[in-house]
Amino acid sequence: MTASIPSPAPRAGSASRTGSAAGSRTSSTARTGTTAPAAFPDPLPPEAGFDSTAQLMGRISAQLGSQLSSVGLDGRRHTAAHPAPALVLVGHGSRRPETLATVKALQGRIRELRPGLTVRLGHIEIDEPLLPDTLARLTAEGVTDAVLVPLLLSRGFHVKHDLPAAARASALRTRIAEPLGEHPLLIEALYDRLRQAGWPPEGLLTERIRRGSGVVLAAAGSRDPESAAGTRRIAGQLAERLGVPVVAAYACAAAPAVPAAIRTLAARGRHRVAIASCFTAPGRFAASAAEAAPWIASAPLGAHAAVAGLLLHRYDQALRTPASTGHLRLVPA
Repeated sequence: MTASIPSPAPRAGSASRTGSAAGSRTSSTARTGTTAPAAFPDPLPPEAGFDSTAQLMGRISAQLGSQLSSVGLDGRRHTAAHPAPALVLVGHGSRRPETLATVKALQGRIRELRPGLTVRLGHIEIDEPLLPDTLARLTAEGVTDAVLVPLLLSRGFHVKHDLPAAARASALRTRIAEPLGEHPLLIEALYDRLRQAGWPPEGLLTERIRRGSGVVLAAAGSRDPESAAGTRRIAGQLAERLGVPVVAAYACAAAPAVPAAIRTLAARGRHRVAIASCFTAPGRFAASAAEAAPWIASAPLGAHAAVAGLLLHRYDQALRTPASTGHLRLVPA
């Protein structure tokens, strides 16, 4: 399915981008940027530089969230006696060691953005620590509240079943945040990764190049129709960002597959096709999608600053609802 292509909005030559934690998008120059964040004090100094729009948006989101999360629903500020709930970053797990290294790097980024917040890692399968073990360890340390933040892109089986089951079995008061999902911070991270792979900057993306170009958004795939619908919405938002068609494709469990999506674009005269890797970390699916690329393939999202900011945004959203024990509480995006 091909996303509709809006007319790209004119962008100022070097304008920076500001936005709320909800991620409103304004104009910006496309830049090739690294993903290492600079450590800036609060508030941001006027001379602070950012390598990408996504880093600026992520920093703003994290700082606003830091202020909001310091106050509970009862209006009282969190203190040493009443700390903020722990953030449990829930990864899928993989047999590839680089996947675990990437997730740990992302955990470190979150800690940098929110000093003092307890940030732990738990996996659904394969890698240690497993999620139930992380929750048990928090309980043994005297922690009473936690927010499970899935490092997953959509509301599939793991978000709807595995996380609630782990929460029900835990003695903690828990909230379950929404997955990454469609959000301007995610779109900017995808855009940055494409730029790093060789996608032309906006000043060089002529109309002739644009008419012959397209992107396949490669995702893991799920049999859950809600998950597929979410991926298609992400593809639509990325199409608006790039000004070219973006087709969602999947590594397994759903159609179309990545090679089929490439052929679809080629049949429409789009022979300059890039693969946007919509995977949270390196792994088998990301590698197979990259191998199918007829042109360039972006790296997985990894420990991108905007992804860290979005995970904190999901955590902050979850804090706006009461904690629950023994049943699922998903927070609306």
